[in-house]
Amino acid sequence: MGENRRMAPNTVTLAFALALVASLLIRAWLVTRQIRHVHLHRDTVPEPFAQTIALDAHRKAANYTIARNRFELISIAFDTALLLGWTLLGGLDALNTLLRDALQPSLGDLGYQLALLGAVTGISALLDLPLEAWRTFRIEQQFGFNRSTWRLWTRDHLISAALTLAIGTPLAAAVLWLMGAAGPWWWLWAFGVMAGFMLLAQVLVPTFIAPMFNKFEPLADEALRQRVEALMQRCGFRAQGFFVMDGSRRSGHANAYFTGFGTSKRVVFFDTLLAKLDTSEVEAVLAHELGHFRHRHVFKRIVSTFAIMLGVFALLGWLANQPAFYLGLGVAPNLSAPNDALALILILMAGPVFMFFATPVFAALSRRQEFEADAFACQQADGQRLADALLKLYQDNASTLTPDPLYVRFHYSHPPAAERLAAMRQRPAPA
Repeated sequence: MGENRRMAPNTVTLAFALALVASLLIRAWLVTRQIRHVHLHRDTVPEPFAQTIALDAHRKAANYTIARNRFELISIAFDTALLLGWTLLGGLDALNTLLRDALQPSLGDLGYQLALLGAVTGISALLDLPLEAWRTFRIEQQFGFNRSTWRLWTRDHLISAALTLAIGTPLAAAVLWLMGAAGPWWWLWAFGVMAGFMLLAQVLVPTFIAPMFNKFEPLADEALRQRVEALMQRCGFRAQGFFVMDGSRRSGHANAYFTGFGTSKRVVFFDTLLAKLDTSEVEAVLAHELGHFRHRHVFKRIVSTFAIMLGVFALLGWLANQPAFYLGLGVAPNLSAPNDALALILILMAGPVFMFFATPVFAALSRRQEFEADAFACQQADGQRLADALLKLYQDNASTLTPDPLYVRFHYSHPPAAERLAAMRQRPAPA
């Protein structure tokens, strides 16, 4: 009876291969649609923006979008080839055999498994570096957005690698230890560890980690500070401080965000945002960010993330005991000494292939939340100033005004400009 419930390796391989091919074709099809659609409308500013967006700015946004999407096609092909190399072509199996023979006798099971996790993570990151460099120093540089240097870019990656090693190693060790020692319900305990870490990160990131990459200085503009404090009080929010981040050190893109909770809660403005928007526009943008908190979007995203993570751990709890799971993905398991790191690596590799098909659902939910945050901002601040600010940001960030509708429905986490601004115009002014 138990044997009948076990998967066949060829079934796993077939399901994975079909999902991978289908996701590859869909992604490539959507990107090519986006390129064609943006290029087709490159020389005509859409009628709602004809009086506010210059043709040259519209063409720049089109060229930037096309360049990014052409690069996306290369990234898709590279990611697919790398995934196939790790799985069905035997890369992970070969690396596992090499490290097991070399390290297991001296480091033991846990040490060797951590080494395997680290090796896969490190190799994948190194292979991805040329693409990251091209994106930063070729595409972003070409369109005037990159302000980073090779030295700063290298420093950022070294710090990121050190943080991954310092934080990821004990976290991975805890999960692997639970997989081997906590019995059949290990996945529930492992979920608890990961959920606790994610909550702790809400405090650690803004307080300790983010300052390793950027400078955060108190907001010096007194008029803006008073206006922001009045908005926060009006909306029923408190923050521990208002900070300006030196985003211009790396990029010309602008942003603002509300982060942390408890004593680490803070409002952060990019210096690029303050340089582009006036005081009333900054207030309106912050009101939008506060709208996400008022509608509990952040809480809902955390809960949904936890639900997905719990499901993945539960699935892994079953798959880790299925030899076909390993064999079907190109790895020969050692049945006498199960390797929990292999199970963890394989689900992290294969999971996104299947989760890809849920992308339009999550994108639609995110767009709906953006509309809700816009509506809140229009009630608490000047809706016209929010529209003006968004239009400036669309133009300064070279965001296309004419995206392909299907690409939007599948990928856009924010509504396209035409839909977003039209929705604002339909809302009545606050009393």
